[in-house]
Amino acid sequence: MNKPKQTIPVVGGVDTHKDLHVAAVVDENDQVLGTQSFATTRQGYKLMLTWMRSFGDLQRIGVECTGSYGAGLLRYMQVAGVDILEVTAPDKLDRRRRGKNDDFDAQSAAHAAFSKRRTVTPRSRDGMVESLRVLKVCRKTAVQARRVALQIIQTTIVCAPHRLRDLLRNMTRMQLIRTLAAWRPDLSGYRDVEEAYRIALKSLARRYLELHDEIADLDDLIEAIVTDLAPDLIACSGVGFNSAAQLLLTAGDNPERLKSEASFAALCGVSPVPASSGKTTRHRLNRGGDRAANSALHIIAIGRLRLDPKTREYVARRTAEGHSKLEAIRCLKRYIAREVFNIIARRHKQINQAQIAA
Repeated sequence: MNKPKQTIPVVGGVDTHKDLHVAAVVDENDQVLGTQSFATTRQGYKLMLTWMRSFGDLQRIGVECTGSYGAGLLRYMQVAGVDILEVTAPDKLDRRRRGKNDDFDAQSAAHAAFSKRRTVTPRSRDGMVESLRVLKVCRKTAVQARRVALQIIQTTIVCAPHRLRDLLRNMTRMQLIRTLAAWRPDLSGYRDVEEAYRIALKSLARRYLELHDEIADLDDLIEAIVTDLAPDLIACSGVGFNSAAQLLLTAGDNPERLKSEASFAALCGVSPVPASSGKTTRHRLNRGGDRAANSALHIIAIGRLRLDPKTREYVARRTAEGHSKLEAIRCLKRYIAREVFNIIARRHKQINQAQIAA
């Protein structure tokens, strides 16, 4: 009788790039079995998965940059039912010893996935949070472009001829923008300095208004998604749509990857870091984590400190105990992170139950 063929467990690693991904496979003893390059297309992903499984039973894959170059590969592998780990940073000691190329980076990712060191569970990119992220990125660039347009308008007015500058210098921002947008300069007189200034200022003002309307439209879309995802979060004191959107982005479409509210606090950079020495026992601010999420929690804390009597009492009690106001706000941000995580996790559970029932 023929004995069934035994397959060995293997682990993959991928170094991601724009046009080609380099994949490597290690066996159960963490020995490299092979390295191969594949195109960043759906067919390339299929060939990569087939190639990795040809070595044995594929346990998991370590992928670099799942939020950028590796996003397409992440979606494909998740649909295929493969366990994906994101490799966060290269092994600096190994890189210094061996040097660097794409093959070495892929093998390093495979070694990291094998030992489950320098790896995290990546955020999935197939839900409404991913839609929210794309809209937030678009809004952020539009706000930056609008700010640049306003700065150029103000700089141009400073350099403009006296008659234009005296006419415009005392207006408020929106008065200035709407006045410039309503101008009708003589386009045939662009060789004249004053007319050239009028043409340029009108163009900049129209650009500002177009970006202003675009931001307003994106705000409506973002508010609708945030309301669908976490209405209880918006109902909390001091939580606005921008802060709620950022905290939802930090948690991701799969907040279950965060083991507890403490891990979410660490991800937001508000977990206390011991800084004790000798007889002094204290904690310092955490400078790590997602700084955008930390900023959102800080905005919420400042808002509550101004509006919520209980928050003011808490900070006063902390400062009376000898803590600085900055330390009291750090503690407050930690409590807010716990509250936010519980709301997001509860809402995510409700959404999953509704999808299963449907």
